[in-house]
Amino acid sequence: MTKPTDSRRQFLQKVALGGAFAGTFSLPVWAADKSNLAYDLPKWMTKPGKGFSNYGQPSPHEKEVIRWISANPDAQGNGVSWTPLHDLQGTITPNGLHYERHHNGVPQIDPTQHLLLIDGLVDKPLSFDVASLLRYPMISRTCFIECGGNSNSGWRSNPIQSKAGYAHGLVSNAEWTGIPLKLLLQEVGIKAEAKWVIAEAADAAALNISIPLEKLLDDAILALYQNGERLRPENGYPMRLVLPGWEGILNVKWLRQLRLTNEPAMTRDETSQYTELMPDGTARQFTFIMEAKSLITSPSLGMMLPDNPGTYQISGLAWSGRGKIARVEISADGGETWADAELHSPILDRAFTRFSLPWHWQGDYSVLQSRATDETGYVQPTRDALVQQRGQHGFFHYNAIVSWEITEQGDINHVYGI
Repeated sequence: MTKPTDSRRQFLQKVALGGAFAGTFSLPVWAADKSNLAYDLPKWMTKPGKGFSNYGQPSPHEKEVIRWISANPDAQGNGVSWTPLHDLQGTITPNGLHYERHHNGVPQIDPTQHLLLIDGLVDKPLSFDVASLLRYPMISRTCFIECGGNSNSGWRSNPIQSKAGYAHGLVSNAEWTGIPLKLLLQEVGIKAEAKWVIAEAADAAALNISIPLEKLLDDAILALYQNGERLRPENGYPMRLVLPGWEGILNVKWLRQLRLTNEPAMTRDETSQYTELMPDGTARQFTFIMEAKSLITSPSLGMMLPDNPGTYQISGLAWSGRGKIARVEISADGGETWADAELHSPILDRAFTRFSLPWHWQGDYSVLQSRATDETGYVQPTRDALVQQRGQHGFFHYNAIVSWEITEQGDINHVYGI
């Protein structure tokens, strides 16, 4: 965990913690007449509870914590669902809330009939069935996967008024377990001229995308498990690619083929899609890495601060496709002054890091922002800086600072700075 810095102490004093220690919360303590407790038992304490279940489900009282779906009515199975980051704590995304992006629906694959073919510029093309792959040595890696189009509403002229996770929740963080892909590539033998790999999915769209071979030989995983259980269909069952830190489209679900080639295939999803027109007329292409980003999830839009001022815990998530998060700063005045947040352990490479900072709201107008810095020194940009660099014809890789306006009445809105 990071230690409080001078700037953090100054910030906490400036927002009127009254000189009190920054980490102290003053919460009400409710007294109870214990003599009556035995006669006021809630109904669930008066009879035996439900029995066992074969697979646990969330409490029905948590039914509002869901993925929010946006589907294309003109193309069956095409659309997205967002992770409700604003309703979650910690860093691990439950499997049932991991974001989705499907181009042609979720295939219902029989694992006994599914094969992974590795061919092309190899010495010995091989097919692997699921039963065989489950016998290979496996590793586990906690990392985020983020759609290249996450937060793309930030390119709009006016800020979208959606909850934090429903604007920025095309990103999730999980423990992935599977086979280091380099083991399978070494088994088939790689020809010297091979530079790229064309990965293809077993969905009805036969999604295919080009990936540099060096990434697959580095830290790529052929994932079979997610958070300890077998992959769910919407997340790639029975197997998927996991490329830590690289945009979601490359983490191909329902993987059926890896073809080694000497050049990219120039498919739809690396030419007409997942490219961006720049201000000078050129286009960015093969922008694989997801840059550092942070998001305050509480307090955020959809929540409200009570009329009476008090101490609140600012909390959120930060991540970077280039490595570990080194620092997260918080501002309550739209970026005029900053203080270091506490980074919660574990701080992992290319994974979510939870941050927090106590803040005393005095009932005045405020704009909350977070700014992430990763271990390479890259600093999350302001929206103005990102637009100046990339123009406003983009759709992908939006990672600008997010601003939450808090009015004197405690209402919270999404704004573009002060």
